[in-house]
Amino acid sequence: MYKWQYENKIGEISHVTCDVLVLGGGMAGAHAAVGAAEAGADVILVDKANIAGSGAAGSGVDHWEMACTNPCCRVSPGVMARALIHEQDGYSNAIAHYIECREGWDRLLDLEAAGAKIRDTNDEFVGAPFRDDETKLMFAYDYDNRYTIRVWGSGFKPALRRRALSLGAALFEYTEAVSLIMSDDGERVAGAVLMNIHTGELHAVYAGAVVLAMSRPSRIWLFDPDVPGLSEFRPLQCVGTGHAMGWRAGVEFTMMEKSVRAEYSAAGRSFPTYSAGNNHNTWYAATIVDSEGRELPYLDRDGNEIKSVDGRYRPAAGQDFFLKGGIIDEAKYEYRGPETLSFDLAEKMGYKPPFYADLSRMPEYERSVIFGMMVGEEGKTKIPVYDALTRRGFDPSRDRLRVYGTGWKSAAFSDNERQLFGAPGGVLNDWELMTNIGGLFAAGDQLYSSDCAGFAAATGHYAGRHAAKYARENERAASNESESFIRSEAERIYAPLYSDGGMDWRELNRAVSKMMQRTCGAVKSDRLLYEGLAAVDEYRRRMYPRISCRNPHELMRAHEVSDILDVCELILYSCLARRADSAPLSFERSDADPARTEAENLFIVTKRGEGGKPITRTLEHGYWGELEQEYEKHSEEAAK
Repeated sequence: MYKWQYENKIGEISHVTCDVLVLGGGMAGAHAAVGAAEAGADVILVDKANIAGSGAAGSGVDHWEMACTNPCCRVSPGVMARALIHEQDGYSNAIAHYIECREGWDRLLDLEAAGAKIRDTNDEFVGAPFRDDETKLMFAYDYDNRYTIRVWGSGFKPALRRRALSLGAALFEYTEAVSLIMSDDGERVAGAVLMNIHTGELHAVYAGAVVLAMSRPSRIWLFDPDVPGLSEFRPLQCVGTGHAMGWRAGVEFTMMEKSVRAEYSAAGRSFPTYSAGNNHNTWYAATIVDSEGRELPYLDRDGNEIKSVDGRYRPAAGQDFFLKGGIIDEAKYEYRGPETLSFDLAEKMGYKPPFYADLSRMPEYERSVIFGMMVGEEGKTKIPVYDALTRRGFDPSRDRLRVYGTGWKSAAFSDNERQLFGAPGGVLNDWELMTNIGGLFAAGDQLYSSDCAGFAAATGHYAGRHAAKYARENERAASNESESFIRSEAERIYAPLYSDGGMDWRELNRAVSKMMQRTCGAVKSDRLLYEGLAAVDEYRRRMYPRISCRNPHELMRAHEVSDILDVCELILYSCLARRADSAPLSFERSDADPARTEAENLFIVTKRGEGGKPITRTLEHGYWGELEQEYEKHSEEAAK
C-alpha cells in the first residue's frame, strides 16, 4: 500500500509575519534575503528545494559577467550597459542591466567574504594570459577588457545559504509560493500564501514588502514528461510561478510576446550541445576539427582568419570590446566576438562532418581552464559531462568530443518549440526594482530582459535593500479580507487531492504544450491566439479539475501546471496586443499591419490583469532616464 513518508499537515494553516518576504531562493532570491537582512529587516526566504542547491545556479556557475567595477576591467558600467541596450534594440531592461554592471563585482566580493572561491588562490594558472597575477582573478572571452570573471561557482549557493542564516533570515525550504495576499484596495501587497511540499501545511505570511525572485517560464511549448533528459539552464520545476502569481494580482509585464527561436530552458533535447564545443559560453573558444582532423578556422569581427589561439580572445583591430558569454545571441557588428564559420558553411567549403572539440590542439592552460575548471564548475556540465567523462577515462590532452547542433550554439529546434530565453519578457520595474504594486519588488529571472548569474545576484541584493527600506518606512498593508481569501485559496490548493478524475499532471502539461505550439507558434494571428485563449479557459474549467494527486509533492506539480496555464494566458494576451511585426522581438504576424511596424517598434507594450480583463499600455524606449544619475539617486536612498 502506498504510504507518504512525511507528517500529514494537510488542512493546517499557520500565520507568520516578517518585514521582507522573499519568494524564490535561487541566486537572485538568496541575494535579496541577504541584502534585506543586512539592511536590518526581519526576513523570510522561501524555496521549493534546499537553498544550498536550488535554482538555475544551484549546482554551479563557471563565469560571472558584467563585473565592470573589478580592478582589472577596462569598460565602465555605463558603456557596457549602453552596449547591451544597443544590442537589444532598446528592448532592454536598462535599469536592471546598469545595476548588474555597477554592482556585479560587489556581489562577487560578498560571496568571497562568505567563503566562496573567486580567485586562483592555489596558483594553478600562474602566467596564463587570462589571469591577473596581482589579484589572482581569471577572465573569460575578452582577455583585454576583462569584464567576465571565471569563478568556482559550485560553492556559491551553499555560501549564500550560510550567509542568510548568519544574518538571522528564516528559511522556508521545501515550500512553494502559491499566491500573493493583496491589500483590500488591491494597490499594495500584504504577503503570500505558501505550502510545504512535504507536509501540505499552509503558511499565510504577512509582510511589509515582498520580493518576487522566481524563474522565467518554461514547459510552455516543449515538455516531454516521459524522457525529460537533463534540463540545461533551469530546473524543470522552474515554470514561471512568480509570473503567474503576479498576473493574477495585477502586476504589469512587458515583452511577453517575444519569441526566442531556440530552446534553452527546461527540456531534455537541449542538453547535448553543452557536452562539447558549444561556443556560447562554457566551451568558448575550443578548437573544432572535422572528421578528418582538419581544424576549422576562427574569424574575427571583420571576417579575417585568426591565426593564434590567443587571438580568439582579443577584440579585432579598431574594436573596443566584444560581448560574449550568454549575453547576446545574435550580436551586432560592433560587439560580435571572434567566431568560427557556421557548420553549414564549413561543410560547403569542404570540411566533413561530424565535427569535434579537440582541446589537445590548445595550450595546456586553455585546455585545463575549459575542461578542468569551466566544464567542472558549470552546473549543467559538472556532473553529466566533467564527472561522467573523467570517470570513464576521458583525457582532454588526447581525446576529442563530438559536437552536436548546427554550429556554435544550441541544437536546431523548430520555431514553435522555443522556450523563453535570451533577454525574455517579464515584470516591468522602476528604479527601485519595484513593480506597479506597492511593496512588491522583483529581481533576477522575474524581471524582463533578465540575464545570467551576475544579473541575478546584483538585482537581488538591490531589490532586497529597497524592500527593506520600503518595509521600514511604510506600515504593513491592511488586508481585512485576507482570512476569507486564504480559506478560498486553501480550497483551491487542496482540490486535486480530492479529485477522482484520474488524470496525471503530466497529461495536462503535455496538452498545454501542444496547444501552444499550434496556437502561438512562430507566426501569430488573431484567429489562432484567440483559439489559444479559448483552450486555456477550457483546460482550466474542464481538464485541471480532473487532475488527481496522492501527496503534497504531486500537488505541487499540479499547481505548476495551473501556473503554466496562467503564463500561457499572459503570453497570448501579450501577442494580441502587438499588432505589427517586430524583428528585435522575433515577432511575426500573418495578419500584421505593415503601416504600424515602424511606429510600434518605438515602444514596449505592457500587459496587466485587472478584474479579469487585460489592460495594455505602451512605454517609449528610454523611459529609464539617465542611467548614472538615476542609479546614484536611488542607490543613495536605499542606503539611508
